[in-house]
Amino acid sequence: MVISFSGVLTGILLTPVIGAIIILLLNKESKEQARIIAAMSTGIALLLALGVFFGYDVDAANAAADQGQTYFAFEDHVKWIESVGISWHLGVDGISAPMVLLTAIAGFCGVLISWGINDRPREFMAFFLLLVAGVFGVFMAVDLFVLFFFYELSIFPMYFLIVIWGWAQTRQYAAMKLTLYILVGSVIALVGLLAVYFKAGEATGIYSFDFVDLHAAQVAGAFDTPFAGSLPDAVTTAKLWFPAIFLGFGVLAGIWPLHNWSPDGHVAAPTAVSMIHAGVLMKLGAFAALRVGVQVLPEGAKVHLPWIVFLTLINVVYGALIAMRQRDFKYVIGFSSVSHMGLVSMGFATMNLTGMTGAGLQMFSHGVMTALFFACVGMVYDRAHTRDIPSLGGFAQKLPWVAVAFIIGGFVSMGMPGLSGFVAEFPIFVGLWDGPAFTPAGDVIDSFNYYGLIALIAAIGIIVTAAYVLRVVGQVFFGDFNAERFPRITSITIYDKIALVFLTFWLVLLGVYPRLMAPMIESGLRLVVASIQGGG
Repeated sequence: MVISFSGVLTGILLTPVIGAIIILLLNKESKEQARIIAAMSTGIALLLALGVFFGYDVDAANAAADQGQTYFAFEDHVKWIESVGISWHLGVDGISAPMVLLTAIAGFCGVLISWGINDRPREFMAFFLLLVAGVFGVFMAVDLFVLFFFYELSIFPMYFLIVIWGWAQTRQYAAMKLTLYILVGSVIALVGLLAVYFKAGEATGIYSFDFVDLHAAQVAGAFDTPFAGSLPDAVTTAKLWFPAIFLGFGVLAGIWPLHNWSPDGHVAAPTAVSMIHAGVLMKLGAFAALRVGVQVLPEGAKVHLPWIVFLTLINVVYGALIAMRQRDFKYVIGFSSVSHMGLVSMGFATMNLTGMTGAGLQMFSHGVMTALFFACVGMVYDRAHTRDIPSLGGFAQKLPWVAVAFIIGGFVSMGMPGLSGFVAEFPIFVGLWDGPAFTPAGDVIDSFNYYGLIALIAAIGIIVTAAYVLRVVGQVFFGDFNAERFPRITSITIYDKIALVFLTFWLVLLGVYPRLMAPMIESGLRLVVASIQGGG
């Protein structure tokens, strides 16, 4: 039974799938046609995603939040397996609409960056489009079974893209490590999701994976009732299963100490896959942890996020320090991603609107920034055939477009005012200093400004980030160019230039005009914060 069907989101999701099928039907010699079809598929998805982003009604979302109701735009809702409460329910709110746009941007630019791949480009483009489709599905899914399905679907194309087209020295190890880490984490999260599903059905009589139904069960207190029997009276579904869900999905977000797969995966992947991997795929973990964990189990978030925020602090500082120590150009960006993704989880852990809005902005900003970083690294490596930073130097003379783009990305990473990194990171630190609107349980936390201390220590990450960005820029792009070692450095292609300009454009636009996105993200988070604070 069709409840509502705009068709826009289903169209965005199916466009790369159809493109992948058409590409696979081509003969092996149709390399250029495969590239064109991939560009057309991601280009159409990008145009539709722009329509969704700019067509999102922030006022309607705020009005729904005022009434304590969930709001999803451009809904496609069709009953599917009614016996177990599964439906094809797609929609975007203020949190997911920017993520759909981010995926479309990274996917389109990834195809442009990969235009020069000659090793089975037909299969590469098909797998890449399936990866993009899987990511779209997670951000659009309102039914949590559909969310989990696409979450798993996005892992398998990633495995093949790395193990076939990745860096030969480590691709087998990195692909298997990535897959096992994420699969184990997702299985743990699935167990928690099933516990929530059965508890909601038991309490309300409605067995459904739909987020709207689960939110209604949460408002009715279904997950806050103590277990009967041998467990302590204070143990509830929310408190017991929140860590499994949040940390299970947090594996993909690179939360410490479950981050170890991430830098190796970034380094082994081909350039376009690294762009999606660090730029978008890690956001899947953070988004799913927020959607399934914090939004459905706010009482569990109140109990557990005050200690999880300490893990995110290690992410921020440790990731920056390890990035500072790297000689490999790509490993610097890999550990930088671990550090900056710690800021996303840290923003969620503030449990106030300022910090969580900053986290939403950081997901978009970091996604575009990291895609730009990996694109620049790939362009240097493809021409120099080395990523050893001390061996490089003076590449601004040969690749000026790459140098300018990397420097702008570096300023974003450092949180320079006027760019997207500042408008994302500053609210996170303000929200962290303010702390939750309620008083977290525990004498130790209550006795001093725990969150304020976390903010002060996390600021070390900003200083170290500036240090390693300036070091890399100085050693790779400035100084003397070794013409004997690099006798044939060709300029980048027109496709590369389009990708660099397009990615840089969003970093500048969001920094100059944050109201383009901030009110939208706030509208999606207001109900989350109200639930945490006990307002519904």
